[in-house]
Amino acid sequence: MFSNEQKKLLLELARSALLAHFEQRKSQLPQDEAFKARFGLFVSLHIGKELRGCIGYIKGYKPLADSVVEMAEAAAFRDPRFAPVEKVELDKIVIEISVLSEMTKMQHGEEPVVGRDGLYISHPYGSGLLLPQVAVEWGWDASAFLREVCRKAGLNADAYKDEKSSLYRFSAEVFSETDTF
Repeated sequence: MFSNEQKKLLLELARSALLAHFEQRKSQLPQDEAFKARFGLFVSLHIGKELRGCIGYIKGYKPLADSVVEMAEAAAFRDPRFAPVEKVELDKIVIEISVLSEMTKMQHGEEPVVGRDGLYISHPYGSGLLLPQVAVEWGWDASAFLREVCRKAGLNADAYKDEKSSLYRFSAEVFSETDTF
C-alpha cells in the first residue's frame, strides 16, 4: 500500500514526534497526499524484544500523519502499562507502525488466520484488540489467539463463543525502523 519512501517518512515522523515532545515543539507533518487518508493505526515501541508502549486507533478517525504523531506520543507517554519514556531511552527505542485495514465481522465458529489476521472483540463487558503480528511473535495457534484477545479485553478466555460477543478480523501493513527499505 505504501512505498518504501512513504514508510520511512512515517517512521521518521513518529520519531520526530517523540523528540518534539522533549523539545516542547510541534512536529512538522509531511505533505504527501497519501498521509491525508484515514486508517486505523497503532504505534508500538520496543526496546530489544520487550514492548515499551503500544497505542492506536482501531478506525481512521484522523488523517494518517496526524494519527502517527498522536499515537507515537501516546505510546511513549500515555500507555498505562508503562512509565513514560525518558529522553535517555530514545536511542534504544525501535518504532513499529501498523496501518490497519477495515474490520470484517467474523461468523461464530470462524477462526482467524494466524500471520494474516488481527483480532478485535467487542462484548458488553469489554473490548480488546491484538495486532496480526502478536500471534506470530508468541507462537499462538488460532485457538490461543482467540482466547488471548478475550483476555486482553478483560473477558473470560472463551468469551468469543458468547452470542453477545462480536468478533472482527483485519489485516495490517506493518513496518519498523529495523526494516531494510
